[in-house]
Amino acid sequence: MSKETILVVCPGRGTYNAPELGYLAQHHAGSKWLARFDAMRGVAGKESLSVLDGAAKFTPAHLRGDNAAPLIHACAYLYFLKIDRERFKIVAVTGNSMGWYTALACAGAVSPEHGFAIADGMGVNSQRHDPGGQAVLVLAGEDWTVDPALLSAVKAAMACHGVLPSIRLGGMLVVAGAESALDALERDLPALPRAPMRLAGHGPFHTPLMQASSDAARAQFPVAWFGQPDIPLIDGRGKVWRRFESTAQGLWDYTFGQQILAPYDFTAAMTVGIREFAPDRVVLLGPGETLGGAIGQVLVSLKWLDISSRNMFSVRQGEDPFLIGMGRASQPGKPGQRGIVIA
Repeated sequence: MSKETILVVCPGRGTYNAPELGYLAQHHAGSKWLARFDAMRGVAGKESLSVLDGAAKFTPAHLRGDNAAPLIHACAYLYFLKIDRERFKIVAVTGNSMGWYTALACAGAVSPEHGFAIADGMGVNSQRHDPGGQAVLVLAGEDWTVDPALLSAVKAAMACHGVLPSIRLGGMLVVAGAESALDALERDLPALPRAPMRLAGHGPFHTPLMQASSDAARAQFPVAWFGQPDIPLIDGRGKVWRRFESTAQGLWDYTFGQQILAPYDFTAAMTVGIREFAPDRVVLLGPGETLGGAIGQVLVSLKWLDISSRNMFSVRQGEDPFLIGMGRASQPGKPGQRGIVIA
């Protein structure tokens, strides 16, 4: 029987929250790679992921970049290793924002150790930036479509107050800038389907305000850590990095340059992944499943598989899921369900 093809998506910041506390112990207990990552943290004098994950309660410390980034990376990468390769062929890998670092490791462009070191180190480097933060603007209505006139009005307000695009995320737009600029923007925005949400603990990611983070990364992580990916890798512009068309220098330049300093277009990455590779399914790695809505909104915008509304997406998911969320307990491998992981 031929293998089903899957596009793998790696989550970014904001996916390990209070409901995910204990996630590593629940899903990846006994993993040799978790032990390896813990040892690497120990050598650096940092608290182990197992200790963070096993805390009695979720605290603001879990949301700091130096803790959140390695926790999310480990959860996602360890899930990637569990995908049943006898049943599924991975045709491409992509990620959202810091999920790019996980995607590098999943695609084989860097080793598992170097992938973790990059995610862990960038969790620290991401806190080096000019003053500023991020806010999420929900543009899609209840049917998951975006009114072009609303988008134009939002862009005009952003330009007026010097707020920059940060991440294009399906029917949402993450914007960044100085806190005063974000305050002014929120007062001047047209009516949105939902009120803007400021992201606690986030800097002005994917803008020129992150130059200090980029400089630190270039000084810390060597080009020699990078190589050609084993699996096609889709970046935050929608560019596909294929094995024999990629260079270590090119991947390094993008990862610690444009990927940090320019808007991250997750919508473009998903659009290319779906249209160019036409996977049988999309697999969203855990933790959490907050990217599921954004992926669904991309499918609606593309009218992929005749999915043209939120309701049609829900119906398809109920009958024969196109999107498999490994952070959702009912989907990875529950008896009677279409399992992705090796039992």
